[in-house]
Amino acid sequence: MTTGRLLVPRRLSGAGPAGTAPSPAGPGLWLVDTTEYRAHAARHAPDTLDSVELARAAEFVRSADRDGYVCAHVALRRLLGAYLGMAARDVVVERAPCAHCDEPHGKPVLPGGTLHFSLSHCEGLSLLAFASTPVGVDVEPVPDAAAIAETADVLHPREAAELAVLPASERPPAFTRVWTRKEAYLKGTGVGLSADPAADYVGAGPDPTPPPGWALRDILAPEGHHAAVALALADPPAEAVDLGGR
Repeated sequence: MTTGRLLVPRRLSGAGPAGTAPSPAGPGLWLVDTTEYRAHAARHAPDTLDSVELARAAEFVRSADRDGYVCAHVALRRLLGAYLGMAARDVVVERAPCAHCDEPHGKPVLPGGTLHFSLSHCEGLSLLAFASTPVGVDVEPVPDAAAIAETADVLHPREAAELAVLPASERPPAFTRVWTRKEAYLKGTGVGLSADPAADYVGAGPDPTPPPGWALRDILAPEGHHAAVALALADPPAEAVDLGGR
């Protein structure tokens, strides 16, 4: 679903995905609100998450961080299980080879490579995407001006120039817009932030500029946030997975 230039994600509730049919309309996008999903996730975590995920959740000191992690990973397993037609606990998630050293600590993947997914979360929100080609998502809160000044070196020179001509009040949302596009693309490639984020131009204006071989779209996010999704193009174009239906 789209609203103008923006893709609109579905909200995942305790009732679960509405369906599991694939659709050519675009990547399946889901938004999880930690406040709304916390009770369901906590109840189902013991029989949904694996031992590694449960141990990781127990390591968080701040309850907000622990809740966000549990909500994101319970949601991920439920959605993967819904599409794959299996129990969420039985879904096997592996690590792809690292893009730099070829060791198995790259991005999370499913065996076989027929379904790709990406997960991003910030405090209070998680965003998930599923597709039949590599996909990346990112959601971020809009930072203050001081934080932006400290991260100017992550922008492509053209992006920095585009931000420089904006009024000061418009720079924080514009920076977040370009950053979420950039991180979504880098996550989709599997390289992530180990690559130089300033090397690729994705644009700071209303319409993203996708890198060659990729589609790049902004996503409707709650107030005070920006989000984006990057999808690898197939030749011929492959159908993406749209969980849940409308």
